[in-house]
Amino acid sequence: TLARLLEISRMTTRLHSRSLFRAVLIAAALFLPALAHADDPKPVLSIKTKSIEASVSIDDKLKAYSGLTDNLLAEGRREIAKWRVSADKDRKDAPDAFADGRRYSFERRYTQRSAIGRYVSVERGDYLNSHGAHPNSETNTILWDAIAKKRVSIRPFFKETAPDGPTLDRLAKAIRTRLAVEKKARGGDDVDPDTDTGLANVKPDLLKMGAVALVPSTETGKSAGLIFYFSPYAVGSYAEGPYSAFVSWRTFKDDLSSEGAALFGGERPKGDEEKD
Repeated sequence: TLARLLEISRMTTRLHSRSLFRAVLIAAALFLPALAHADDPKPVLSIKTKSIEASVSIDDKLKAYSGLTDNLLAEGRREIAKWRVSADKDRKDAPDAFADGRRYSFERRYTQRSAIGRYVSVERGDYLNSHGAHPNSETNTILWDAIAKKRVSIRPFFKETAPDGPTLDRLAKAIRTRLAVEKKARGGDDVDPDTDTGLANVKPDLLKMGAVALVPSTETGKSAGLIFYFSPYAVGSYAEGPYSAFVSWRTFKDDLSSEGAALFGGERPKGDEEKD
């Protein structure tokens, strides 16, 4: 933890004053999720070797859903094994980089973003320090069907989800517009959501629109819309840090299937944006 705080300090010092706010955003995104709090769950899996120290933590709330914890733990175990192989190889190839007890650090955290009806949105946060120019973080999501006890997609919520089709084109434009507003709010220049180089990475394809999760609603059993998460580098420079974009269900209400129409409604609860 101390080493990470020192990294934050060095990073902030190197940046010019205009980038100070961005440096704080980076610190929050990359380091604060990895810092321990009194109410944080203890790792359910951890290892420490000469090459790597790694752990997986699972939000206690997720234990309420049959099969979910086992599913997440199995995935986390595979990820740790992958990074262990990579770290062992790098230590063999470049032993000096691991001198004085230095090792790779990997942390994965699964937290509940929302629980709406049968659907549980899980936010998966990764932190990796592999002796590069800076540590990296990545946010992904999982949508769990608590009745079917499996991972599912948002596709059934819509009448059609073809790449470059009308539904995803509408969603992609809404996401880019929201991201452009956020870039401006962070002190950046005005950007055109349709021509900005970073935002051009958001395309009308479910695999190129960020990591999606359901947002809770003021109406019980409903979702107020979708939120899309973007890790550092995804829609801008590393210095900009991560982004998220909320899209209200009203934006895509005409594209919803009968299943989707039954799921979405109401307004986003006050304060929910603090979870972004």
